[in-house]
Amino acid sequence: MNGYFPRRRWLVALLGILGGFLLTVVWSAEFVDRTIGDNVANSLLGHDAKETPIAGIAAGVAFAFVSGVAGTFTACNVAVFGAVAPMLGGTGGRWSRVGQVLKPLGWLSVGMLAVSATYGAVVGIVGTRMPQFSTAPTGAGLSPRSIQSMVVFGLIGLVMCYLGLAALGIVRDPFAGLARRFPNAPMVFMGALIGGFLIGRPFALFRQMFRDAAESGNPLYGAAAFSLQSLGNIVIMAVLFLVMAFFLGGRLHRWMAANPRRLTVVTAVALLVAGAFTFLYWDVRLLARREIIPWYPIAPWG
Repeated sequence: MNGYFPRRRWLVALLGILGGFLLTVVWSAEFVDRTIGDNVANSLLGHDAKETPIAGIAAGVAFAFVSGVAGTFTACNVAVFGAVAPMLGGTGGRWSRVGQVLKPLGWLSVGMLAVSATYGAVVGIVGTRMPQFSTAPTGAGLSPRSIQSMVVFGLIGLVMCYLGLAALGIVRDPFAGLARRFPNAPMVFMGALIGGFLIGRPFALFRQMFRDAAESGNPLYGAAAFSLQSLGNIVIMAVLFLVMAFFLGGRLHRWMAANPRRLTVVTAVALLVAGAFTFLYWDVRLLARREIIPWYPIAPWG
């Protein structure tokens, strides 16, 4: 949040939120989860990921990382792109720009792994008694797992929307004082949000890993598996952004340096699109799919 705000900040905010809404309308979970996610996992593991039981800790660790890679483009992970997009456009030579992307990715990983490892250890201890383990529907048509997903992703979405508005100067920047003393605090916080995806994640392959960790009763295994799942979630995205920084970073820097407000717009729109999508998809659209609310616009392929 660099303090350079666009003149039409409310228009930028509305367009970002509208972009997140339109993404929920056209998003197809079946295509992303099954066509992409399942095929990627099956190819990397060499067998049917869903039909083959996880046999032992070594197989579970491999499954955790592979299922994380397979889940890169699921609806849970849209917010990752919003968190990392503003990293592009560094200064210096190609390798210098790559280093400038690696550093915030490292701090992002610190926050992400702190949350995912802690939650994995809790899963290993509490096990099958956790709400996320249960899929039995309640009277309202929502399972405890669905309710947990709605709460977690709803909060994450709203937080990202707030940060997007803060980037535009519409609301107070929550990191204004902290970032002066600890410049990497915002990236650690964004990493913690990404790690929090696992607390609500309903992706089928993650659910398979979750049940295996819960039934194991081993907190170390749970922490390791959940950490690798999170790392798998961001590895493709990290490589993509490193390649873009290497080949396009100079052009992006010159474009952003010509008008510092452009970086503000990129940061705000990335956060608002991701935040609005996360909240609307996991809270409002989910209620419509369970017929708890009467209607939500969904494309025919959605």
